[in-house]
Amino acid sequence: MSTSAPDISTAPPAGYTMGELMVTAAAREIRDGEVVFVGMRLPLIAFVVAKRTHAPTAVGLFENGVIRSTPARELIYTMADPPNILGATQCLDMLAVMSLLQSGRVNLGFLGAAEVDRFGNLNSTQVGSGKGMVRLPGSGGACDIASLAHRFVVLLEHDKRRLPERVSYVTSPGNGDGPGWRKRAGLPRGGPSAVITTKGVLRFGEDSEAYLASVHPGISVEEVLSNTGWKLRVGGQVAATPVPTLAELHAIREYDKEGFWTK
Repeated sequence: MSTSAPDISTAPPAGYTMGELMVTAAAREIRDGEVVFVGMRLPLIAFVVAKRTHAPTAVGLFENGVIRSTPARELIYTMADPPNILGATQCLDMLAVMSLLQSGRVNLGFLGAAEVDRFGNLNSTQVGSGKGMVRLPGSGGACDIASLAHRFVVLLEHDKRRLPERVSYVTSPGNGDGPGWRKRAGLPRGGPSAVITTKGVLRFGEDSEAYLASVHPGISVEEVLSNTGWKLRVGGQVAATPVPTLAELHAIREYDKEGFWTK
């Protein structure tokens, strides 16, 4: 299995949206030959980009039981849309794809959340507001993916309320309360690999805590820090998130022609 990074040396075009930048950052997290829990929205497009650029043999899993070795030929809006069924490698059920997690065969999962904290724990259950507690949809399959995939990546808006020091409720586990927590909790592998936000990319060090790995073009380190709910670590010279290449943008725009997910 190749684990080399995609070639991002091609000169980029002048314009791209934040959604397109986040998609390409997510796509680069996929390695060739990997089994990936794709999910919907931006990760769906990220799978398409990875398949068409640097990871042609990656395999995509969908929570409803669909397994694809090729992306759907048309843009899909839910994972049960007919284009996602047509040409699928397998159409199974939820238990079948979740069993791949349990057997350790899923390399990467993409997740969303209402909150993500400094140790990569996710909350999609409940948050406080000026009107009291707001109930959210909950885990779905996210807890399984966060617990059992070899690594997971989160995408969300960068806002201090959504990046608290500790989440209001742990729906899906990241690194718990720090080093060694996952092992103590009986989780055999995995944990958060990256948090891709609208301002930058956070990664996780040996101490299990998030640090700022890159900032998106036009965003300052100070802007990221002031919009994070804890004292986010910054190590040395923070890189700029690489912008989309021509090939990556072509893959995005050919698939999501109207910018439904990426505008």
